[in-house]
Amino acid sequence: MPQSAFTLESLLETHDLPLVIVDAELNVVAVNRAWETGFGASRQSRVGKPCCPDNRDCRHRKMFRTLESYAGVYPDYSDPDAASSLNVRGFPLLDADATLYLGEVQTPLHKCPSADSAAMMVGKSALFNEFRTRLCQAAETQAAVMLLGETGTGKELAAEFVHRNSKQAHGEFVIVDCTILGEDLFESELFGHEKGAFTGATAAKKGLFELADNGTLFFDEIGDLPLSQQPKLLRALESGQFRRVGGTAMQKAKVRVVCATHRNLAEMVKNGQFREDLFYRLSVFPVEAPPLRQRKQDLPILIDHFLGQLAAGGAGYSLTQPALVRLIQYDWPGNIRELRNCLQLAAGLCKERQIQDSDIHFMQRPAGNGETGSVAGWQRETPPLAGLAQYEAEFIGSLMKKYQGNRKLIAAEMNISERTLYRKLNRLHLS
Repeated sequence: MPQSAFTLESLLETHDLPLVIVDAELNVVAVNRAWETGFGASRQSRVGKPCCPDNRDCRHRKMFRTLESYAGVYPDYSDPDAASSLNVRGFPLLDADATLYLGEVQTPLHKCPSADSAAMMVGKSALFNEFRTRLCQAAETQAAVMLLGETGTGKELAAEFVHRNSKQAHGEFVIVDCTILGEDLFESELFGHEKGAFTGATAAKKGLFELADNGTLFFDEIGDLPLSQQPKLLRALESGQFRRVGGTAMQKAKVRVVCATHRNLAEMVKNGQFREDLFYRLSVFPVEAPPLRQRKQDLPILIDHFLGQLAAGGAGYSLTQPALVRLIQYDWPGNIRELRNCLQLAAGLCKERQIQDSDIHFMQRPAGNGETGSVAGWQRETPPLAGLAQYEAEFIGSLMKKYQGNRKLIAAEMNISERTLYRKLNRLHLS
């Protein structure tokens, strides 16, 4: 199997949620086992097919044009006879050959039989058991739950665990990714819109708040929610009422709210970066997700779990004793996510499916950067999945030279707005 294909395959099976990978020709090139289980279909029924029936201006084409991640609710095109919807999150991917793909996590808006969050939560240490007990306590209440902890500790999985063990388990578990919910998307994605509300609104669309009625609404990275939009969220949570964009009728929804963040929200409140009233509304039942370095007793169990996923039904992987010792001695600043990615890389590099000490490569944090999970590269050598930010920065940098910094011309060539370009420049420190 070519290295790039193996990289994509191993990437697929490290995702617990249904994942689809689309190429630049807008064809589905791979799906994972979680997708097969969740949708009750074989991967052969989806792979090799167009991403959408009419993909001339679909969300996938737009991502390849702008390289912008996205989230929202869209029709389920995997079954042309079904009138169901998906809660999706799409993001760009690079393989070992620097070929650009699109990865899309797809959560069906119905109770998904593959979402066995109890089975996905792996661990036996005392600290893990305390964490799980705390989640069970949170699930039994109707209070808003705030999941705290470093990036990569599994807060999204914990949120789903709370939902599956709550009175709302019969309803939907709807994810709101606040990292990409900007000023121009917030109201439309959260509250929906009516037909003709703005350019491109060719039909009425339910928002995530409405779709989570009698279920759970999970705000991932709530600390990234724009300050200007926070009063609108608070008003909807307090009253259970909202209006779709362009509409006049008042809509109602009863939702259980779970939030997650790696930020210090109390400090953000002091600095005027987060509303105090919203903070108290969301932080009724705080739960701290323990970092991996404090529960190293769980490492062998987690390693077996991830290597089993990477085997993808084929021959399994094994670890030599020096490799296991190296993994246990590391502090894991990126937590469980970093462990999973580390094993993915090791599986791609090892010979005869046996991982040696020399196959282990850890993420290297930039000097002076105190934000958990922020990485600059890998120790020893570059990983198969290259950093998209660097790729994007180099591409925009070449356009800046070509057009001598003229942002209007740069935005026109990228087929994006100048406002979107401005955000990209700030994010990539090119402004």
